[in-house]
Amino acid sequence: MAGARSSAISAGLARNWWAIALRGIAGVTFGLSVLALPPPTVASLVLLFAAYVVADGALAILAGARASHPERWWTLILEGVTNFAAAGAVLVWAAIAVVPLLSLASAWAIVTAAPMLAAAHRFSGALGRWLLAFGGGVSAGWGVLAAALAPSSDGDLRTMELWLVAYALVFGVTLLVLASGLRRRHAEPDQYSA
Repeated sequence: MAGARSSAISAGLARNWWAIALRGIAGVTFGLSVLALPPPTVASLVLLFAAYVVADGALAILAGARASHPERWWTLILEGVTNFAAAGAVLVWAAIAVVPLLSLASAWAIVTAAPMLAAAHRFSGALGRWLLAFGGGVSAGWGVLAAALAPSSDGDLRTMELWLVAYALVFGVTLLVLASGLRRRHAEPDQYSA
């Protein structure tokens, strides 16, 4: 019974593979955009991060809401709502000071890792489960490291940017690989129904 439910949940996410792909594209685009910024453009970094978090949140909510059984993908919806709250906090705090950006980003990464890890637990199929768990682990790991080793207010801004870039690129590529597997699963559902 649990296996059939897990398979149905996975098939629902596979139907929406494109939303996961768009989340991956948003992550990679954010990471590459930050690399292209001249070092002193802190305000641009804050706005780019907030835009990325909102896009990622909207696409997480879309993927969760479009699943055949949305109540089973509440974790994606929760992740999306958390993203909206984090983007709002980044924008409000950015008006006060830019230093808290990495602290907010690290907290966001840790909090949104939990729903992703929960989704991995419910997913059928080893590759998809592994990729969801890896993505959640990357989020949690980056969040903990960024919180523990973050530069201080007088620290190097470029270091902060590179931390965000590394996270966004690894997370984005992970989601793109997951989306590719989900797309194959959606195109050939008979191979995955066992």
